[in-house]
Amino acid sequence: MTAVLLTAALAACGLVKAPLVSTYTLPGNAVYPEGIAHRAGSQNFYVGSTTDGTIFRGTLGKAATEVFLAPTAERPTAIGMKVDEQGRLFIAGGPSGKVFVYDTASKALIQAFSTPAATATFLNDVTLTPDAAYITDSQRPVLFRIGRTAGGLGTLESWLDFTGTPLQYVAGFNLNGIASTPDGKYLIVVQSNTGKLFRITVADKSVTEINLGGAAVTSGDGILLSGQTLYVVRNSAVLIVPVALSADFSSGTLGTAFTDPSLRFPTTIAQEGNRLLVVNSQFDKRGPGLTPELPFTVSNVALPR
Repeated sequence: MTAVLLTAALAACGLVKAPLVSTYTLPGNAVYPEGIAHRAGSQNFYVGSTTDGTIFRGTLGKAATEVFLAPTAERPTAIGMKVDEQGRLFIAGGPSGKVFVYDTASKALIQAFSTPAATATFLNDVTLTPDAAYITDSQRPVLFRIGRTAGGLGTLESWLDFTGTPLQYVAGFNLNGIASTPDGKYLIVVQSNTGKLFRITVADKSVTEINLGGAAVTSGDGILLSGQTLYVVRNSAVLIVPVALSADFSSGTLGTAFTDPSLRFPTTIAQEGNRLLVVNSQFDKRGPGLTPELPFTVSNVALPR
């Protein structure tokens, strides 16, 4: 057995780590990816195209990704996504107002959920708690919820109306990234246009602005909660900002922002050990007269020590 084959065999058995890949490539000339789903410890991750809803599957240590789900007329775009313990992939459908759930083992559509009709909607990001999936809408002040158990999914409900709470929608792109504490007690959301963070207590649906001491994370997009540290991707600023949160998640202190030469208008992140998978959307290179840098990529960036 050659050294290469031996290494591959050991990696498959989990006896050696997958080789380090600095960037993962996505096939296609107009992908403009946005969301990513990865469960810690899994070898796979999923990325979606905002252009046509294609879902790509990547394997840690393998630079090239592959088409996992071809685009469909019902799913014309893919924004935020998460994958749960049962291998169910939840996808926020942006302006379609729909949420799609797929079985990653069979690729079958488990269910498509439609939110109530609205003049403007943009289902943006998803987080998973032990018993539900929560979905943000950047255009209307509603947080949606889908109950989930190991055996199946519940109905979609307009779980929280932000009218009259400290989280007020204003002109522009409002709620974006969402994260949750492991016990499901709190949800954390970022409002892109104001740069504010909010804590939502699930038990009573109360909403509290997280005190950042006057600081803001304007253009905050995807967020990741790791222990008491919240990582906020500031897309147009091409920065990832760590926020050290208090024990009850009611206040936070911004740490030193970091970036990487490979980042291209990053939108969101997923964590694997001490590294981050960062989606490079290149939204700033989208439109007439603009040319993206090919191929589209997901960066593999080390967390600062």
